[in-house]
Order: sequence, then C-alpha cells, then structure tokens
Amino acid sequence: MKKVELEDILRYQYPENIVMNDSGTAFAYHIAYADGEKNRYKRNIWLSKGNKKPFQLTSTLDSTISFWEDDETLILNRKNPEDEFEGVMLYSININGGEAKPWAKFSHPFSGFQKVGENTYIALGELDVLDVDAYKDDDETRAKKKEEKKKELESDYEVWDEVPYWINGQGVINGKKNSLFLLKRNPEKSVCDKDLFSVKRLTDTNTDVLYFDKCDGGVIFATSKIQKKIDFFCNLYRYDVKEDKIIPLYDKGDLGLADAAFVNGKTYCFHSDYRIYGINESAYLYQVLDGKLSKVEKYVPEYSLHNSVVGDVMVGGGRGSKVLCEDGVPFYYTISTVEDHTALVRINLSSGEKETLLDIPGSIYFFDKVGDKVVLAYGDWKSLTEIYTYDVKTKKMKLLSNHNSEFLKDVYVAKPNRIDYKSEGLNLHGWVLLPENYDPKKSYPAVLDVHGGPRCVYSELFFHEMQYWVAKGFVVMYTNIKGSDGRGDEFADIRGDYGGVDFKNLMDFVDTVLKAYPAIDSRRLCETGGSYGGFMTNWIVTHTDRFCCAASQRSISNWISMTYISDIGTYFGPDQCGIGFDDWFGKMDEKTLWKHSPLAYVDNATTPTLFLHSDCDYRCPLAEGMQMMQAMRVRDVETRMIVFHGENHELSRSGKPKHRVRRLNEITDWFEKHIK
Repeated sequence: MKKVELEDILRYQYPENIVMNDSGTAFAYHIAYADGEKNRYKRNIWLSKGNKKPFQLTSTLDSTISFWEDDETLILNRKNPEDEFEGVMLYSININGGEAKPWAKFSHPFSGFQKVGENTYIALGELDVLDVDAYKDDDETRAKKKEEKKKELESDYEVWDEVPYWINGQGVINGKKNSLFLLKRNPEKSVCDKDLFSVKRLTDTNTDVLYFDKCDGGVIFATSKIQKKIDFFCNLYRYDVKEDKIIPLYDKGDLGLADAAFVNGKTYCFHSDYRIYGINESAYLYQVLDGKLSKVEKYVPEYSLHNSVVGDVMVGGGRGSKVLCEDGVPFYYTISTVEDHTALVRINLSSGEKETLLDIPGSIYFFDKVGDKVVLAYGDWKSLTEIYTYDVKTKKMKLLSNHNSEFLKDVYVAKPNRIDYKSEGLNLHGWVLLPENYDPKKSYPAVLDVHGGPRCVYSELFFHEMQYWVAKGFVVMYTNIKGSDGRGDEFADIRGDYGGVDFKNLMDFVDTVLKAYPAIDSRRLCETGGSYGGFMTNWIVTHTDRFCCAASQRSISNWISMTYISDIGTYFGPDQCGIGFDDWFGKMDEKTLWKHSPLAYVDNATTPTLFLHSDCDYRCPLAEGMQMMQAMRVRDVETRMIVFHGENHELSRSGKPKHRVRRLNEITDWFEKHIK
C-alpha cells in the first residue's frame, strides 16, 4: 500500500465552524487549506441544503462565516493578510446563487458578531485604554493615528505595565481590552454611506469583557475590572436589547466562570472556585437567583464539558456548546471528553440531569443543532475529519462530505492496538502503532509520544506525525497517564507531583510495550512531546538514559522563569507545582518551583536532545527551550535547537504550512540519525 508522506499535511482539507440557519434547512462551514506558495491557509465556504451533500459556495473570496442574516443569506468576513486595512470587511451572499456583495465596512476591529434583532447586532471590539473613543474616529483621523503609532513602534522601546502584557497568538496586549458594542444598520442607507451603521459602546471603559454569547432578548456577558494584574474572577451581566439596558446578574466579583446562559427568564452558569483541584477544576452548575448562586445539586461534573482530544489534523475550531429551549425545557448541549474520546451530551439546566446523545470512539470536534438535527465534524483513526449529520430521535449518523476520503485511499494507516497496564495503583491504557507488514522476527526502532496539557487526552484518532513515523519504519507508542483528562478531577490532578507519578506511568507503559512487542529494539527508543509533553521530555532526559534521543517541543524547563514570563505563568506555574491557591498572587515559593524544574537536574542529562521552539510562543516562552539547550550544550551533551520565527505555541497544529513540514522533518531526521 502507499505510505503516509511528510507533505500530506499540506494536502488535507480542514473543516471549521459549522453554523446552521435558524430553521435548520441549511448549514455552512469553512474549509481551510494550505497555500504552499504564500505559506498560509486560505478558506472557502461550503454549504448544505436540505440535508444533502455539501457544495462549495465560494472559491475566490477567502473568507469565514460571521453569521446568518436570514435563512437564505450568509454574512461573511473577508480578511486578506496582505491588506493593511485593520478593520472588518463583511460581505453578504445568497445561498441560492449569486456573487458575494459588500455588506459593511468597519474601520474599527470588531469580532464575534451576533444578530440580536432586526438590523441590530452586538459585537466585541478592542478598547485601547489610552484612546477609549477610537471607534468613533473617521478614516482621516484613524490614518493619522496609525502613522503616529507606526513611528512609536519604530522607536527603540515599548512600555509595559500590566500582567499579562502578551497573550499567545495575539501578541502584546498591554493597554488593550475588550468592550461590547451595539451596531444598528440603517436599511435606507447604502454600503458606501458612512452612516450606514450607528455604533454605541455598551460597556464602560473600566471593564474588560471576558466572554459573551447570544441569549433570549440580547446577550449575556462577563467582565472584570481593568487593573494592572490579571483578575481571575468576574461578574455576570445581561444586555436587554428592547430595554437598551445592562442588567447585573451576579456582581460579587468571585465568579470562576466556565459558561453561562439566560433562557426562559432564568440565568444559569458553570462556576468553579478552584479551591479543591486548582486551575483545572471542573465547574458545577448553578442557577443565579437574586444575585446569588444556587447549586443545581443533581449535576456532578464527572467529565470535562469540552473536547480535550489532541491531534494535528485540524487547523481551526467551531462551536463546542449551545443552549436551546425545547418544549419549555432549557438544555445545554456540549461536547464532553470521556476517558479517551468525546461524546455529545445534553444537560437539563433546571434539573441538572445529564443525557449522553452520541458516544463514539475518536473525536467530535464541533457541532451545531437545530430541532432534532445535529451537524458535526468528526474523525477517527481510519479517517480524516468529515461532516456528519446526527438525528437525536432516530440515533442515526450520516456521512455527508468527502473532503479527505481520497487522501487515505490505498494508504496504509496503522490501527491503534490498545495495550492495558497497571502503574502506581492505577489501571491505565495506551496504544501501539505498527509498521505495515510488521514482522515479530525483525527489529524495530520506536517512538514514545507524550501529549500536552497535561489535562488533554490521546484518542483512537488519525495523527499525521505518528502515522508518518510508522511509514518510516518506527513503532509508535502513546498513552494517557495520570494528569490526563477524561477520568475526572482527581485523576487529572498532579499538582505538586510533576515528574512523579506521571513519569513512573510513562516508564511503566514503555516496559509493558517492550514486553508485549519484543521486536522493538530497546536500544533504539526515541521520545518526544510538546508543551506539557515538552516538560516531560526535559524531565525524562534528566532522569533516565533509556532513550537514544529525544525531541523537546515548546517545553518548560524552569518553573520560576515560566511563572514570570508566560502569559498564563502567574497562576499556572504555582498552581501546577502545588503552591496553595491563596499564594498565586501573594508569597511565591521559588524553592518548590525549582524542585519541579527539569533544569535543576540537568547535570544528569546524557541523552542527545533536539529542541524546537517558536519565538512568538508566549505560553511556553522561547527562554524555556534556550535554557535547557544551553545547559546541556555546556555539559557536552549533544543538542540542537530549531527556532521558528513568527510562530507561536500552536506551531504543530496550525502553524504556517512550510513550518509544520520543516518541524516534522527536523524531528524525524533527528530520530533516524540516532537510531543508527
């Protein structure tokens, strides 16, 4: 059979953002695809009407879906990365035919448009704390300010006075917050008219909008007070369109919000105070009554209400939850991570009762629902992501698209062979991928791949990098150790034990795999991982020499520097190292942070290690890889570091196409060099 090739990842089609119209008669989504020449992704809109096979609606617009204006009209957002225009260009297109037409042009960068009434919309807009009325500027004023800012950026300094001062994927955000805006369209005006829209800021300049979503009669949203350091909690409000009024729902400033809904005149939220299991603690369900939280006792957060399956064959995402009122009952539909896969579940917000609607191996990435019909993006180990429909009543799932079927036709795809093992009193399992025509009498090199998170999971899912290594003759092994998602908070909790039980689980897994597959050459074991997996790679090479080489990706080497540089460091570092909740922003225990840092044990390192990092990674900053590489090099340990310019923490998943290919090629070459 044909083999999975390195550059196949440039040919795959990546579905994103399914959005159904209000009647459920049609749905649209994006397809992202690699543009190798320009080294970026382009996007086209696809459409399905009447539950039929989707067809391509746009081909040259390079746009994404913003919202449905009505059952037959889509509003699209066109953003050309080569265009210096920093605002928003919206187009309308009729799903029954015709070209896309200009619909609106906003000089201010609005996002997340929600239609909340006839010609009435709410969007999120950037708030510059030094220029809070910038959204009112005309084009001439905006151009003048842009030129002034350009001169400032060309100067030799910047001023930062907030934490976080940068966010992964967004860059420097010091002084930039979010506000809600009300946009009203005048149907009597043309697209060329400057006063086509009236624009009104809804939230004040002292608050940062952290979350908002459409609800009955308007939007529900959460804010925190603007200050110089991160506020981990928020308040909850609702904007009523008819009354043109912001209504406080919960304003005690101690809400650890995961999600919220206003339906049937009642407010519900998923909230955690992080006191028992820290920052990764699952949220309980509450009804908000008279400004107080009332727990819905029947709901117990057994599993995470989101998709935490990791992979490398999706670029963007889509809706992961939706609130619907059905026969007078408010339901919360969501994707839930269950052990090693995802399920579609619904929760009765009034009673807290949970029902699993669809539970299958692999990953449901995102969905939308109207009536009894669910449209979802799904993939498993033998197929790339496609679009499916699922009928809640008949329980039937139907494949609609064939974006990726040709790519795996006549290609050898290794089936995940499950392997169960025990470690540190836990019943665990992982998988082994075998090369084509695997012969127990031969000798094979192997790769241990460790996922990030750590509260993420591996699944029985097509993983391009793993299948490519299989095609190169490697056995690949991977597992969900303690700290992973899918088995509740207690299982996921490894605070204060990084490098403890998780490390032992991995070593026990490798021992079990070697015993089950004696054809694996124990002298030719390679190891890799990214983010938490990068931390674990650094920990492994400083605590064992059983691997012939390793590749540490976007790693953590020093919890002290990570805590004081990373965009999430101020709380994630101390929390994961077991420092108490009350000390996150107070007394810092650097001794504990150092104890869990791989850099503290670098004198033990002998394993040849490749480091891969991105200079715009603000989650696990570049300094983390630099420290570890430099410490190993001066100790005469073979090492090499690859720095990808302009990339961030998402390099392996949604980085520039050529960079993704280079990354995988560098890792594979490193492995092949050292198994010889």
